Amino acid sequence: MFSIVIPYKQRLDNIRAVFTSLAEQTLDPAGFEIVVGAMEYDPAFVSLCREFTDRLRIVSVLTADEWNTSQARNLGIRHASGRVVVVLDADVALAPAALRNLWERHFQHGQNVCVLGQVFGYDEVLDDDVDDVEAQPYARYRGVFAELETADRARLDPRWSAEYTSAFARFPWAFARTGLMALPTALIRRHGLLLDEGFRGWGAEDQEWGLRISRTGTPITLGQDVYGVHLPHRRDFASQDRSATLTNRYYLAKWPRLELELALAFGGWLAADRLFPEAERELAGAGAGRRLGTVRGTVGGARVLAVGALLDVPPESGGPAAGPPRIDVSAVDDPEVEAVFGGLAGVRAEVLPLAGFALPYEDDSVDECRVLAPVQRLSERYRDAILREAERVSLKPVAPVGDSSPG
Repeated sequence: MFSIVIPYKQRLDNIRAVFTSLAEQTLDPAGFEIVVGAMEYDPAFVSLCREFTDRLRIVSVLTADEWNTSQARNLGIRHASGRVVVVLDADVALAPAALRNLWERHFQHGQNVCVLGQVFGYDEVLDDDVDDVEAQPYARYRGVFAELETADRARLDPRWSAEYTSAFARFPWAFARTGLMALPTALIRRHGLLLDEGFRGWGAEDQEWGLRISRTGTPITLGQDVYGVHLPHRRDFASQDRSATLTNRYYLAKWPRLELELALAFGGWLAADRLFPEAERELAGAGAGRRLGTVRGTVGGARVLAVGALLDVPPESGGPAAGPPRIDVSAVDDPEVEAVFGGLAGVRAEVLPLAGFALPYEDDSVDECRVLAPVQRLSERYRDAILREAERVSLKPVAPVGDSSPG
């Protein structure tokens, strides 16, 4: 029935609580297996698994590779034998009826759907970094689950709130969270839907996985009465923020999409949903029917980025491919860009269909950035966002909008 896939390393107290929550499920334990992708060889972890062998069926796949949460999940997914894969964090204890509700309300009739569960308690650890967390007796979580049974759980998870209804309808994949999420195993196998192990550290690997799931045509839905509690653990918030910046750039380079640019540049998915129709109209007008993009290449040994280039490319098609098709420099249909690069014949350049609100490049990673004339046609909010990002990536001061002379 279910394969519960858990990525694991050095969270012994927490995974003990997770195993306890699974042992107390109201669903018959014959209906699920637990597959742990453990990225360490730890005798204490093996001993812990042994404690639960009379109540749970636990399969552990062990490796000593450097920690990579996507790789750890993939280790488990590859060995899953159930009809439905449930990805669950090693820090999330499930409510007693979670698996039964997940089965009866979402999968027992063979539905092809991706279900997002609720996880409460992410804010339990607040602003300070956490170096040491004392394990709580599991009785405490039994009490929390009893309280949650009658709580307004939609209010506790913003994805379920009315405020997010429009954003979820427009970008459901952006709300995927691998803390608790389920989809048919056959869907994963058919489309090769493993997580992208190119994501290093904390970040958006779950959103990106949700995007590829969505591109198969599979509905992404909010689970009804499928929830768990996040268990506190050590955190380094500064490191987490740095990691998120890098992974978001990796994400944007792989999927250069307007909605992702807007979310990164303007403060998240609510803002992206609010601005998307307007930004789409303005960009279409600025490009006179052609898409705006960026072109990064070399001119006389200098690394140059052109923002606001006119591209002759069709709209992105669907499908669960690893990423959208790469755009060749031949798709650039812009005399300004040709002037910047001294002609495009034979030029090796990276072309991305990005307006420039957010760019997947590091700070000061190009020698100069040219912001081209179509950007001048945008309203102040969008024009300023592009100029800020151009300044961030450019070593030299950015030339005035529409001025192709060297900066």
